[in-house]
Amino acid sequence: MLNHVPIFRFQSSSEQKKGKMKEFALIFRLKDVAGFKPSPEQMQQRMNWLGSIAAQNKLVDKGNTLLPFPGSAKTVRQDNVVTDGPYTEIKEFITGYIVVKTESIEEAIEIAKGNPIFSVGGNIEVREILKRD
Repeated sequence: MLNHVPIFRFQSSSEQKKGKMKEFALIFRLKDVAGFKPSPEQMQQRMNWLGSIAAQNKLVDKGNTLLPFPGSAKTVRQDNVVTDGPYTEIKEFITGYIVVKTESIEEAIEIAKGNPIFSVGGNIEVREILKRD
């Protein structure tokens, strides 16, 4: 007889109500590659934003930048078909991410609202991370 080992552990609603911190990925997207290279002022605004999250002890991972330039990304599809990056398939491209910990998605959204990416026409996708046991 095989023992079933769960890969994921979902929290019950009672566990979620106990105030346990959850992790959320904040995924940064832009519509135009021209907005990818921020000015020094925009970089300082972003650093201040990250610093405020870290000061609240809610920054789990400062993330990374994902380059949007030709040759910097490929997509591997079924049957090992490889195409150039995601550029031809989507109207927006992902420029990077960070991971925060909060009690709710609403709190993660409030953190996201402070990011200066909105001044260059970008947006932020907030996604809860399902932790594996």
